[in-house]
Amino acid sequence: MSTVGLREFKNKFSKYVNRARSGESVSITDRGHVVAELSPAKRLSPNGEPITTLDELRRRGVLYGGAGRNAASLYPAMPRALKRPTANLLDEERGGR
Repeated sequence: MSTVGLREFKNKFSKYVNRARSGESVSITDRGHVVAELSPAKRLSPNGEPITTLDELRRRGVLYGGAGRNAASLYPAMPRALKRPTANLLDEERGGR
């Protein structure tokens, strides 16, 4: 979070609004004391709930799957690759060490 004096904030208001739009928060000071904060607006879904980062990544197409409780149906269970416990395999590999 960056800090800016009230006079500079007033004179370069658009610059700081653009910073907030890009996700940065800005503290505004008056005579060395923080008097306000400018932060990005919280985005809401059509039903009025906040949009999470994961929701945003899904919307952009960067993140797939894991769609809540139905996620298990998306991926079938895989058969076990190892027939024996891993500890037994490690013991065999190590030998008498």
